[in-house]
Amino acid sequence: MFHSVSDCSRFSVPPKKPDFFGELQLMRGGVCHIAGVDEVGRGSLAGPVVAAAVILNRYNLPTGLDDSKRLTIQQRSSLYGEIMTRALAISISALSACSIDRGNIRTCSLEVMRRAVYGLSVRPCHVLVDGRDVPPGLPCNADALIKGDQRSMSIAAASVIAKVFRDRMMVIAGLAYPAYSFEKHVGYATVVHRRAIEEQGPIRGLHRYSFAPIKGRFMDETNRFSS
Repeated sequence: MFHSVSDCSRFSVPPKKPDFFGELQLMRGGVCHIAGVDEVGRGSLAGPVVAAAVILNRYNLPTGLDDSKRLTIQQRSSLYGEIMTRALAISISALSACSIDRGNIRTCSLEVMRRAVYGLSVRPCHVLVDGRDVPPGLPCNADALIKGDQRSMSIAAASVIAKVFRDRMMVIAGLAYPAYSFEKHVGYATVVHRRAIEEQGPIRGLHRYSFAPIKGRFMDETNRFSS
């Protein structure tokens, strides 16, 4: 069963930058370790969906945190190192394109976030999730925050970790398959990427055969998608 939470009263409408106010309110109520969770790659045509869970140290917060989409590549890379150095615990999880094709992207997005939470070396007392839905089966209470990566520093940190980690995976894919320029579009449906699919065909195990414009046009023998 999926639990949906419209918004948590501890977290205001998105400020100019995410803050730690809501986390501090939870801590004042006796909650020790709060994990922010976010995923990236949901709308990509290729590559995995990746989630990160981050428990920040309230006494050593990274500076300059924001929604990863509002940061430059250089800013994200710098923050990635800061978060890795300063956080109390970090966990990253991924589900492949084949897993997405066997199920569906919504279910996989929730599952990869759940796995990231369980991978933390410090057990969280509360989880803050970006979006509308709380993944099922979490080990503690949780809140889903719409635009959470613009409201909570914990979620913003998870957003940066997941984004940088996944982008680096796609850069490696670009080295293996130079005709597709994965290092430039990281798997999303740009004109360059769509043209490469038309000319070269999709890559088994990397492209998502259940996504348009691949769905119904190409066959993946490993996943039995028919043209």
